[in-house]
Parts: sequence; C-alpha cells; structure tokens
Amino acid sequence: MIAHLKGTLVTKQPPEVVVDVGGVGYQVIVPMTTFYQLPAEGQKVSLLTHMSVREDAHVLYGFLDASSRDLFRLLIRINGVGPKMALAILSAMEPFELMSRIREEDVAGLTKIPGVGKKTAERLMVEMRDKIATDAVPEQGTLSNASSAHTSAQLRWEKEALAALVSLGYSPAQASRALSRLDGPFENCEQMIRLALKQLAP
Repeated sequence: MIAHLKGTLVTKQPPEVVVDVGGVGYQVIVPMTTFYQLPAEGQKVSLLTHMSVREDAHVLYGFLDASSRDLFRLLIRINGVGPKMALAILSAMEPFELMSRIREEDVAGLTKIPGVGKKTAERLMVEMRDKIATDAVPEQGTLSNASSAHTSAQLRWEKEALAALVSLGYSPAQASRALSRLDGPFENCEQMIRLALKQLAP
C-alpha cells in the first residue's frame, strides 16, 4: 500500500493532482481544503495518502496532514459514506469544524455539505460520536489556527469569485476552469476575480 508521496507537483486539476516521484506520475485525488494549500506546479510537495482498492481501479487520496487523512478513514467506515462523500465533506469543512458540528449535533450545518441529506447527517452524528471517543480524531488545537482560517477564507473567496464571474456572463464551467488554473494563496476575493478574468480574456 502507498502511504506517502514526496516529489514534484506536475499538474493540478481539482480534485486531481499528479505527483512525479522518481519519474513515475501518481494521480491523487485531494479534498479542496488540501488543494488550496498546495504549491504551484513544478514545486516539491509531500502528501500522506490512503489507497482505495476496487475491482476496476486502485485510487489514491492525498492529504497534507495526518488529521485529515485519519478523519477520511473514519468517514469511509460509516455505512453509506464512501470515498466520494468523505471527500466532499472534507472539501467543505476543516476536520476540527466537522468534529465540532458532530459534538454539537448540528444537523443543519452538516446538511449544507453537497450530497449530505438529513438522514446521512443524522447517521454521521450517531456513528462519529462513538468514534470521537475511541479513535484519534483531530481537535482544533491540533491544527494551526492561522492555517485553518486561511484555508477557510480561500474556499469562501473561491465561491464568491465563481458567483461574480457567472454574474458577468461566464458559464459555471468556464468560471470553474479559470479559477482552477490560478496558483494561490490569494490576498482577497477581488484578486481571484482579477486573475480569473485574465485567464478568460480572448
């Protein structure tokens, strides 16, 4: 099993990246909270990985820290939550935020995650509550507060930038492609919009 990759970041096309390790390119799927913290293409990168083995494919999922990887592993053990949904959950929330919502039984907060309905949110509450007590799960204190806040801001700005570009007449697909080509981090939403417009210029 592949547990760790360290090499050159070749391409970034959310949610997939390719990491070159010794001349071999590994395709890795990452949550958006990880994607926005990755370096520019051509730079060195180190990812912790989880390999999902299926009959038709071996899929690698990548994370910048053990907290996110371990939480991903907890999520996919829950009935009805596969890798795709676990990735969506970790793309929408930092690990400590997810744990906080589960402890507070915030069903409404969890249902804001794309693909998570009320029944799934309630199942997460029941099954994750026990795992919080028995497994190593991330607390807010295990992550850098500055880093977490920074990532949350990047995600918020991207949503705002996408909405702004669509309001200017671009299709959601065009806007998403332009934003995905940008190399962060960014100072504000306006910077993202300005750089995306340059990508969209004929």
